[in-house]
Amino acid sequence: MHSMDVSKRCSVIFLLACFCFLQQTHSESQSSPRYLQNIDIGSNASNNNNNNNERLQQILKGAGAGATQINWPTRSKQGIPDIKTELAKLNTTYIYQNAWPANNVKLGAVTAVSFDKAGNVVIFHRVDRIWGQDTFDNANQYREKYRGPIRESTVLALEPATGRVQYDWGKNFFYMPHGLTVDPEDNVWLTDVAMHQVFKFAPRGAGNKPLLTLGVAFQPGSGKKFCKPTSVAILDNGDFFVADGYCNARILKYTRSGELILSWGQNSFAGVSYDVAPQNYFAIPHALTLVPELELLCTADRENGRVQCFSSRNGTFHSQYHNQLIGDRLFSMAYTPASGGELVIVNGPSAELGIHPEHYNEVHGFVMSMRNRQLVSKFGPNNLEFQNPHDVAVTADGNEIYVAELNPMRIHKFLHKSMAKPMSLSATKEGKSIGGVPAETPAAGVDPSQTASTPTTHHPSGKAVLVASLMLIFSGSTFALALMMARRRKRGCLPFGARSRRHAWEKAEGFKLGGLLDRDRNGFEKLDQQASDEEQETSTLSSAAAPYA
Repeated sequence: MHSMDVSKRCSVIFLLACFCFLQQTHSESQSSPRYLQNIDIGSNASNNNNNNNERLQQILKGAGAGATQINWPTRSKQGIPDIKTELAKLNTTYIYQNAWPANNVKLGAVTAVSFDKAGNVVIFHRVDRIWGQDTFDNANQYREKYRGPIRESTVLALEPATGRVQYDWGKNFFYMPHGLTVDPEDNVWLTDVAMHQVFKFAPRGAGNKPLLTLGVAFQPGSGKKFCKPTSVAILDNGDFFVADGYCNARILKYTRSGELILSWGQNSFAGVSYDVAPQNYFAIPHALTLVPELELLCTADRENGRVQCFSSRNGTFHSQYHNQLIGDRLFSMAYTPASGGELVIVNGPSAELGIHPEHYNEVHGFVMSMRNRQLVSKFGPNNLEFQNPHDVAVTADGNEIYVAELNPMRIHKFLHKSMAKPMSLSATKEGKSIGGVPAETPAAGVDPSQTASTPTTHHPSGKAVLVASLMLIFSGSTFALALMMARRRKRGCLPFGARSRRHAWEKAEGFKLGGLLDRDRNGFEKLDQQASDEEQETSTLSSAAAPYA
């Protein structure tokens, strides 16, 4: 009996020793156990790898948040602030322009936004195409090539003040639009994830043929091929960068003529983001922006929830920017030199879909200082959340921000509250602007959250008060004049011998307002409740002028 107890104890000790050895071996085999470096998508080495590969494949196929539950890596036990409370403390410095763009601009899923040299807001949208879970197969081949290219214009340029279309192009060429950037020479660079290609077009798409094409149409790959490229950034000298995002997770630098200079980046996926992460590892480099003053190229490392910045000369790692209030997914960022250098960031909905409901997430735009890496403010439609923002652009002075959203299919405009002006009664439903600012814009300094939750109180402007006063004076004068004329008629003192015409006020008992109201109404025209022909024609023209569907 004693020998059996000893045998059992030895067995337990042996199992514990094996377990400790395996744990030590595992911890030494990875620099960070929460990041999967050099993932082989087709690997079946272990159950953990299979789970993460399944998640990664869903992302590569465009499922984004994933449709099935995945065994996510365990989040490290670090100090996590009360996200909801901390988000509520952030200021709102940008006011939503809800009357922009013009009503006749009809859009599909908007994937990218940039500015041309004239200052127009140039957007890339998918018209009638939707990227779903079945759009690509497991080899990243596009399954809907049989539909042909998108027939309508995929590139629209909107006037920044009114949102009216200035020009459009890109018909019968693209299959699944993704990235758009306008370079300093006004050339337009676009990526198509279905075609796995990068294109350079002349300004405003002149010629309807690309000046430069990289990649092989509908053939995903590596090396000189791309696999769902996401974004392009162009230096002043013409050299440019490509984020080969969804599959290869790398950044490439090319000469002006399209010759490859260098490439860096490896695929890694963790499922959650961390303040300290391996350098040069990406989980979908989704967007690019340049910081000219520091000679940096920054990329939105989407599924790692961070911005990584590199030397634009040699691609060496420089810095990264992450904040727990942004969360684990960061879709795009844009740089403005305003206030000493800021990154305007849009995050995305949590990828965990209720698997870890304790990981609170809000989808906003954020402004982050590059000097101290602190969040300066947040913004959203009427200070509410976005649903699925995809790209962001900001003017050089930092006064205007534009956000492209997949669903709802919108392009949003935000104006710095220092530029916003008070509303007046001259505002119209069509959102006519006053001094370049839509009339629906809340007054400067007003908390937009109050305008979203309570009815807006309209205060008449000085012009409106003046007009109303003049109308009252005119009405009073007219009434007094009519009364005086009535009395003169009764006395026979009216000139022109006009006493032959009789009126209600000529009754013997004198003028009474009731007599005027009780008389035969033959002299009154019935008020027409129908709109005038001019208004109807205007309405018809306005409904017909929607070619961008």
